[in-house]
Amino acid sequence: MRSSGATVGVIACGALATDISEIVGRRQWAVDVHPLPPLLHNQPSRIAPEVERTLVDISERYERVVVAYADCGTYGALDEVCQRQGIERLPGSDCYGVYAGTDEYQRLLEEQPGTYVLTDFLAASFHRSVIVELGLDRYPHLRDDYFRHYSRVVWLTQRRTPLLQGAAERAAASIGLPLEVVDVGIDGLERALEPLVQAAHPPSAE
Repeated sequence: MRSSGATVGVIACGALATDISEIVGRRQWAVDVHPLPPLLHNQPSRIAPEVERTLVDISERYERVVVAYADCGTYGALDEVCQRQGIERLPGSDCYGVYAGTDEYQRLLEEQPGTYVLTDFLAASFHRSVIVELGLDRYPHLRDDYFRHYSRVVWLTQRRTPLLQGAAERAAASIGLPLEVVDVGIDGLERALEPLVQAAHPPSAE
């Protein structure tokens, strides 16, 4: 349903939706957030079709619809949908770069190419999103086959809490890697989202 007064619909990755909703509320934007299932990231070929399906469902309710996904492993399929439908998405190749900034994210990867990256959402949902999805709860002996080329876990945290710290530590331990923590907050996401949303509300001429 369209919220009273909402003029922009944001089709959001479920892993970003909580942070986007916090930004929308704090900025008092006239925006509705439509999250898609986070586990689409495990089947990125489904992301573009799901975005387009949702767009068809909601487009008549809003003046503008935008997409809160980066490319996210779609290899240009999401860009093709956005171009064909005349909508915009978040910049970059993945949400890690959106949160941390492209330069900082690239620095981390260049520093240690075998870096496995967590966000708060992935740390909190790691058992379901990774362990269960990879079948490691049933076949734990496959862990080293999956993660043999990784050397560390970097947790890009949006808001470090004891509960999330524990979840990130357990996630890293479950795949046998040391954990490093980088506090990134949600400013990067907010900066990336702002021009998409505010394009629907150009400044009025005085």
